[in-house]
Amino acid sequence: MKRVTPNYKRIYTDIIARDHPHKEDQCNTILKKADLSMLDVIKLNNIIFGIKDKETLVFNQMHRSYDKNTILEILDYQDKNNLNNTQLANHFKLSRNSVTKWKKHFSNRHLHSFKA
Repeated sequence: MKRVTPNYKRIYTDIIARDHPHKEDQCNTILKKADLSMLDVIKLNNIIFGIKDKETLVFNQMHRSYDKNTILEILDYQDKNNLNNTQLANHFKLSRNSVTKWKKHFSNRHLHSFKA
């Protein structure tokens, strides 16, 4: 059974049009993409709603989920920018354990294809 993902582009377009029209220019470059990755969704959320306080930030970090393409995109970012696991984890606000786990799981990621 195919997993259905929400239409984030439509959701965020509606939120911007209804509640935050002044942030439309900031979000247009992301919303013009054909497919939104989880990183794009997180960026949009931060642009529109901002980060309220540390408690909210911690809660949101604990409840993030990443699909395979997003994980591969993050690991590719690490390779392109010559970052170690700690630097990558700090940049994307991840756990170092998550990064290590992903690297072990996707150690043969060059065999996988993903959208850039």
